[in-house]
Amino acid sequence: MDFPTAAPKVFKAVLALDAAAREGLDPVLLELVQVRASQLNRCAYCIDYHTSDARKAGETEERLHQLSAWEESSLYTGKERAALALAEAVTLLPRGVPDEVYEEAAKHFGEKGLAQLIALVFTVNTWNRMNVATRRTPGTA
Repeated sequence: MDFPTAAPKVFKAVLALDAAAREGLDPVLLELVQVRASQLNRCAYCIDYHTSDARKAGETEERLHQLSAWEESSLYTGKERAALALAEAVTLLPRGVPDEVYEEAAKHFGEKGLAQLIALVFTVNTWNRMNVATRRTPGTA
């Protein structure tokens, strides 16, 4: 399915949401979060797309390779760990977001940054669901 053609208003609205969610977030961090959520959602298209964008933003191959095991890796900062933990909790609903995960993210991001981060996570989850449902694969337009 060509979703942008089939539902152009919805697609444009998600593009606008995506742009708004990115505001004020570090480009490398936001790509790490989007790759990790896409890994959890098994969205090959988004994994490919966001790892490419992460590289363009300056991310290293080593950190991208270790992202699926970020909790065991020493390559991520405390702020990145807080963002990744929150991304996983929000993506894996209905388990909920544990208080300690929320509080750690709030400590690193503040209220405005935390709101942006949460918006980024629910936006990438929207993209993942759209692309998985329409069977979009890497290398397609």
